[in-house]
Amino acid sequence: MSPVLAGVLQLLALVAALGLSYRPLGDHMARVYSSEKHLRPEKWIYKAIGANPSVEMRWPAYLRGVLAFSAVSVLFLYLLQRVQGSLPGSLGFVSIDPDQAFNTAASFVANTNWQSYYGEQAMGHVVQTGGLAVQNFVSAAVGIAVAVALVRGFARSRTGELGNFWSDLVRGTVRILLPISVIGALVLVACGAIQNFSGIHEVGQFMGGTQQWNGGAVASQEVIKELGTNGGGYFNANSAHPFENPNGLSNLFEIYLILVIPFALTRTFGRMVGSLKQGYAILGTMATIWLGFTALMMWTEFAHHGPAFDIAGGAMEGKETRFGIAGSSLFSVATTLTSTGAVNSFHSSYTGFGGGLTMLGMQLGEIAPGGVGSGLYGMLIMAVIAVFIAGLMVGRTPEYLGKKIGTREIKFAACYILVTPALVLCFTAASFVLDTPSHSMTNSGAHGFSEILYAFTSGANNNGSAFAGLNADTQWFNSTIGIAMLLGRFLPMVFVLALAGSLAEQAPVPETAGTLRTEKPLFTGLLVGTIMIIAGLAYFPALALGPLAEGLAA
Repeated sequence: MSPVLAGVLQLLALVAALGLSYRPLGDHMARVYSSEKHLRPEKWIYKAIGANPSVEMRWPAYLRGVLAFSAVSVLFLYLLQRVQGSLPGSLGFVSIDPDQAFNTAASFVANTNWQSYYGEQAMGHVVQTGGLAVQNFVSAAVGIAVAVALVRGFARSRTGELGNFWSDLVRGTVRILLPISVIGALVLVACGAIQNFSGIHEVGQFMGGTQQWNGGAVASQEVIKELGTNGGGYFNANSAHPFENPNGLSNLFEIYLILVIPFALTRTFGRMVGSLKQGYAILGTMATIWLGFTALMMWTEFAHHGPAFDIAGGAMEGKETRFGIAGSSLFSVATTLTSTGAVNSFHSSYTGFGGGLTMLGMQLGEIAPGGVGSGLYGMLIMAVIAVFIAGLMVGRTPEYLGKKIGTREIKFAACYILVTPALVLCFTAASFVLDTPSHSMTNSGAHGFSEILYAFTSGANNNGSAFAGLNADTQWFNSTIGIAMLLGRFLPMVFVLALAGSLAEQAPVPETAGTLRTEKPLFTGLLVGTIMIIAGLAYFPALALGPLAEGLAA
């Protein structure tokens, strides 16, 4: 079987698995966030944290809940790392330095999971399971909660109430993420991923010395890092490590975990607003971009540019032979079009255009299908922009899902789409203006520029993957990328929740003959075009200096 045919079959199998999961999972999530009943374990949690899950919140109160919970999470995870050397199960590792501890705490709470350290050489069992794995669950649940709040803003009328943050947080964790993670961890263990609490082992003789391997609760952390679109990894090699991702089957399963909730949330959206066709339109937009990027990535990585590529069957540098180009391309597109950041290959070793596609996927806003929750609310913001543009073209007040998109709403949407590019470009520029940051680059020229651009693109978009070749474990990068991750996560949430509150206060607008039909393929095409134009206007000059220049010079 040719590698190209194998890649096509993998893609078809993945699409089939996602299609089979779409309806049951999407409907289940709609029931979870619409139910008025509370499970007994959930009641115990509410009592422990002192929350009343039945009290409806307006957007400022909902936002305060998000920010307060996240601030406490950052502080807890920071302190846990700072006292690691005194904790049992630390495997002899010392406490984490302040700048590294801040970067890691910000990273995992912001659902980014950027790691500028070697996981198996820095973190013990307590920090890995009690700190990082816990944040993988709750940071993902926060993202879904914010998305659901925005959906309620479209669905509700004449009220500013968006639900209860604490209820949404707990339900997302208990009823959605935990059950799937338990099943998924069993699948990964069956595929060969490890799951234990053993210490450090010395294995064999290598060039006159021994090699050390860590044990750990890898499978359980691996499944939620993918399912929650978190990223990161127990080991520095991430999902390229055989303990995390043993074979082609586990690789395809992990890609499925990355995509299943973001895609299924479009059906949840359709159910909650009372129109499945609206959910299908958003799904169609996400799927079009995802399939387009997948096809382009496979094409550029399979393209042969000389004898070395011909012998290897394509651009195999930096890729695992057990996954090949197809499995690596599928994974890289899935991880950069979502806020996952897990990698099974070196993105820095991709062809110039292939590396550019990984960057562009993040720069679109990670909305195809995007992170859990963040992908849906990011795409809905883009839909608001697209409706506004259509309204300008025909000279009528734009409407979306029965709500007018006026001056206030479009300001919130505009602020949302401007925050992340501003963070990425400003921090990238500062890193080249100052002397010290540029010393961290392994490569010079266009590729060196791409390394730093990728790092801040990944951090501000809450992705967490790395281009490699950049020594990011410095005070400058730990601090600035940490700030970019926090601002890139929570500033957009401010505008999302403010928009949700504004929409929920409106009275429904009756549909007329002049209303734009946002459930039709025409609107899907308009939305895809809007996304590409916005990303191009924001990032094309920077991409031209990095991956495009490198690709054209190859």
